[in-house]
Amino acid sequence: MTTAEAKLKERVKELTCLYQVSSIIVNSDYDQLETSLEAIVYCLKRAWRFEEATEVLLSVGGYKVKTNDFRHDMVNIKSDIKVFNKVEGQIIVGYPSEKYALSDFLDEEQTLLDNVSLAVGNLLERKQIRDSEAATTRQMERADRLHILGEITAGIAHELNTPLANILGFAELLKDKVKNNENRRDLEKIMDNAIFSREIVKKLLFFACEMPQEMGTVHLNPMVDNVLKLLGPSLQGKKIKLTKSFDNENIELKADTVQLTQVLFNLIMNAIYYSPVGGQIDVKIVEEKKKISIRIADQGKGIDTKNEDKIFEPFFTTKPTGDGSGLGLSVVHGIISSHKGLISHRPNTPKGTIFTVDFPKL
Repeated sequence: MTTAEAKLKERVKELTCLYQVSSIIVNSDYDQLETSLEAIVYCLKRAWRFEEATEVLLSVGGYKVKTNDFRHDMVNIKSDIKVFNKVEGQIIVGYPSEKYALSDFLDEEQTLLDNVSLAVGNLLERKQIRDSEAATTRQMERADRLHILGEITAGIAHELNTPLANILGFAELLKDKVKNNENRRDLEKIMDNAIFSREIVKKLLFFACEMPQEMGTVHLNPMVDNVLKLLGPSLQGKKIKLTKSFDNENIELKADTVQLTQVLFNLIMNAIYYSPVGGQIDVKIVEEKKKISIRIADQGKGIDTKNEDKIFEPFFTTKPTGDGSGLGLSVVHGIISSHKGLISHRPNTPKGTIFTVDFPKL
């Protein structure tokens, strides 16, 4: 028969465990959560009546920690871990089945286990809230930064337009008057560079959402087909396998045809550039109740985490010098913003990047 002293000893162990678990949770580092979960597992092991035989497994989300000799064939009791009222994992406490039975567990031990599971669930809820707030803050900071860059860029672009037009105009006038072939070639170089600079200014204005638009109903499927046809040689050159899928055959958007073509061209061209030889690119158009999503997935090296917030900034590029101006994605971002749309990216599986563009439906 269990003596009052033995019962008291068990209650003290349980209360000590709860206190230790609370302390671990209060002092948890959200970026090293596995360490805290491991400490909780060993607190539980010490709290059970047959401590030397107790083994514990805690599994939740992407975390899985256990004591050294835990086996799944043990006689055990368990408790679900709920995060925002959804079961995300469980804690299992077991004894070797060859020596112990389910009756060797105390009712109070099940209660303790339920309380610890509740505490772990609360910890994970706080981590998710923290992560969500941090992500929202980063998005707001990026939006503010892009807005400020847009205003600065628009000002610079407008200031450059007039001198570039003057350079181009006077160079053309001089070309008509100069007869020396060498001098004419020099003037042609001036004109070519002025035209190139004007195109950069145009792209900057796209980024700043200040280019005039001719909005109309656009049939998306044939537009995608036309862009893919234009990029056919590039796809063949790298032996890239292309898959495309449309939710239906007649998806329509209200958009500027030229600008939307530029968005598709830039995103697919980027996917080709970063894809390995023999890789695969997937183009998918999904029509939902309130939006139309264009998803372009490649199997390239992916976007480095340190560059995730920079890729839409003008003149930022990871391409070698001469391969890109760093304006492609910033132009894409500007056009999509002016169409009241959103662009996002996430890692592809097992490697690469998926760009998603969401447009509001007509």
